[in-house]
Amino acid sequence: MNLVDVSGLSISFGDVRAVEDLSFSLEAGGALGVVGESGSGKSASAYALLGLHRGTGAEVRGSIRVAGVDVDAADDAELRALRGAKAAMVFQDPLSSLDPYYAVGDQIAEVYRVHNRVSRRAARARAVEVLDRVGIPDAVRRSRSRPHEFSGGMRQRALIAMALACEPRLLIADEPTTALDVTVQAQILDLLHDLRRETGMGLLLVTHDVGVAAESVDEVLVMRSGRAVERGPVGEVLVAPREPYTRALLAAVPRIPASGPGGGSGSAGAVVAPREPADGPSGAAGPSGAGRPSGAAGSSGAAGAGAARGRGDYGGALVEDAGDAGDVGDVGDAGEALVEAVDVRQVFGRGRSAQVAVDGVSLTVRRGETLGIVGESGSGKTTLGRMLVGLLEPTSGRIARDARVQMVFQDPVSSLNPRRSVGESVADPLRASGERDEAVIRARVGDLLKRVGLDPGQYDRYPHEFSGGQRQRVGIARALAAEPELIVCDEAVSALDVTTQAQVIGLLERLRRELGLALVFIAHDLAVVRQVSDRVAVMRRGRIVEEGEADRVYSAPRDPYTKQLLAAVPVLDPALAAVRRAARKELAAA
Repeated sequence: MNLVDVSGLSISFGDVRAVEDLSFSLEAGGALGVVGESGSGKSASAYALLGLHRGTGAEVRGSIRVAGVDVDAADDAELRALRGAKAAMVFQDPLSSLDPYYAVGDQIAEVYRVHNRVSRRAARARAVEVLDRVGIPDAVRRSRSRPHEFSGGMRQRALIAMALACEPRLLIADEPTTALDVTVQAQILDLLHDLRRETGMGLLLVTHDVGVAAESVDEVLVMRSGRAVERGPVGEVLVAPREPYTRALLAAVPRIPASGPGGGSGSAGAVVAPREPADGPSGAAGPSGAGRPSGAAGSSGAAGAGAARGRGDYGGALVEDAGDAGDVGDVGDAGEALVEAVDVRQVFGRGRSAQVAVDGVSLTVRRGETLGIVGESGSGKTTLGRMLVGLLEPTSGRIARDARVQMVFQDPVSSLNPRRSVGESVADPLRASGERDEAVIRARVGDLLKRVGLDPGQYDRYPHEFSGGQRQRVGIARALAAEPELIVCDEAVSALDVTTQAQVIGLLERLRRELGLALVFIAHDLAVVRQVSDRVAVMRRGRIVEEGEADRVYSAPRDPYTKQLLAAVPVLDPALAAVRRAARKELAAA
């Protein structure tokens, strides 16, 4: 009997049909990746497996059986017995899943006691045991820590430990690595792989990142608009996808070139599948992308960075703005310096509590180029970006600016006022510059919205009425309103799914060429940085450990830390992913 059996599942929220006639199964000990863009219905489907839509007003139809339990027919007591004991879920944001007031160990112990008649001491011992199992160092002491005292990766490990406390037969992981650095992401994926192998539990992994699926599962289910598009063994689906939508989804994934570390004899991320031409399946092939690798060699590789751009026969544009991104970096000779940082330091706090965020960094940003700044959380890259635009003054050193600068922030939800229309937010820089004619302001804002791919008629709409990618476009339009020569993008695409990410990247590149902008692109995703950058600076613990032309840094990294980052980037070849996983284990054991 299968561990999971779903037949004819449909989920509606009022007039919105989130899932439509979905059927799939998962055998005991198997691993299934559910992949799709935001809004594809993948998370709604996963929640239905534990009956989490009950009482929310959602209409759920179809048959769902998990670990022998008929979820639709189960009463509340049966659902409580299912959740945690037989099937457990790891959510995307551990901060919202963990109680900030209680020690992590106490929260895990509480879950264990709900399903087992044991003493508090036994429950605490079990909490320490599972924390140690998921790689939390000094688990006895750290079990007494509260969530805010853990890093993002440690919080996610703690959430996995909580899920494992009752030894469930099924683990449902909903975007468990979305907000994590590539090295921490690799650690979490390796952990999930090891746990499945050692415990025999089944894994249902929900993700928009095809590379994450390649690293972790046996089979892939591709979803779009609430329906299953394609399903099969991960090697077959990623190597030879049958459906145009699956090929387009793979085409949007940024790649690391084959010559990077860990690539072995094959491309580090190449998928051997028919390449989609830039104008769609029936159109003529577009430019090959001079100056940037496609991520796959010739016509035998799947579309990589800069390939399969534009509007295809997929029922809509997946990568609508990226049509010209194949020419990324074609800026000719570097222009004059717009911003120069000389030995800048930034220290927060004083005395023993002082934290050095940036420690003696020097760099130059020139007209027309894109400088990628990459590093893990806490490396100082965001602090450096804020100093470059003048939001922070350096503690020491100097920054010379000979340009108008603006910033696009990571989270457009928090950087846009929810009580003001997007048009008014975009108009702020115009009013700050002294413009008072409302007709001129509305016309200029309309032009800006159109330039970033939005309808000028959306001036009076509010941020909550837009998708994540659309909100980020609004943020870009607001930055453009000040007519900058340099835009610093701080993790501007990190929260977006791969196709929306590709659209925003393509938009930024088009704007860079059309307006002669320089860009500083800050990110923890090395594949994305590789896609957009002419030069790359790698930061660690407040310092730049390596800097140079993107081609050189990625093909022949000199610093061990750069090599470590590149080795952690997910790849779309399951066989290569297994080789890299083994290499990481050897490195950790050394």
